[in-house]
Amino acid sequence: MVIRTARLVLRDMGEADLPGLASMLEDPVAMTHYEGPFSDGEVRGWLDRQRRRYAEDGYGLWAVVGRESGELLGQCGITWQDIGGEWRPEIGYHVKRAWWGYGYATEAALACRDYAFDELGMGEVWAQVRDSNIASMNVAIRVGMTVRYRFVKMYRGVEMPHYAFSVRR
Repeated sequence: MVIRTARLVLRDMGEADLPGLASMLEDPVAMTHYEGPFSDGEVRGWLDRQRRRYAEDGYGLWAVVGRESGELLGQCGITWQDIGGEWRPEIGYHVKRAWWGYGYATEAALACRDYAFDELGMGEVWAQVRDSNIASMNVAIRVGMTVRYRFVKMYRGVEMPHYAFSVRR
């Protein structure tokens, strides 16, 4: 699967992406809203989970690669998530800290929104954003999403307040 935007290519992640994925998910600053960085084993599990999603759902979190550089800048895609007690298609996005502030998360998330509506026929997509993550809230808003409700998610043994954002077709 490949999606192209003006500056990006979104594609399935493979083994060659593991080091770049690790550099993002093991970064303590980038992973603040996840209560800290991932271990090597958690990164491996994350990649394996995306590859299972590709096989089972036909989509998941994809590598976000610079069109010019070919460098892995982050990941973005569509996954099924429990958002406030209901399974919903979520657009998730993570960008390496070196690339924050360039609009890559928004560009990738817009491409995923359009893919969900135009290719997958979804009528609504969601984003769950921790209430302390202003940057991710701004991405959701730029994609056209609005807050639907607030909920608490248990992750890594911590209760984390989140906002559920969505946009309808």
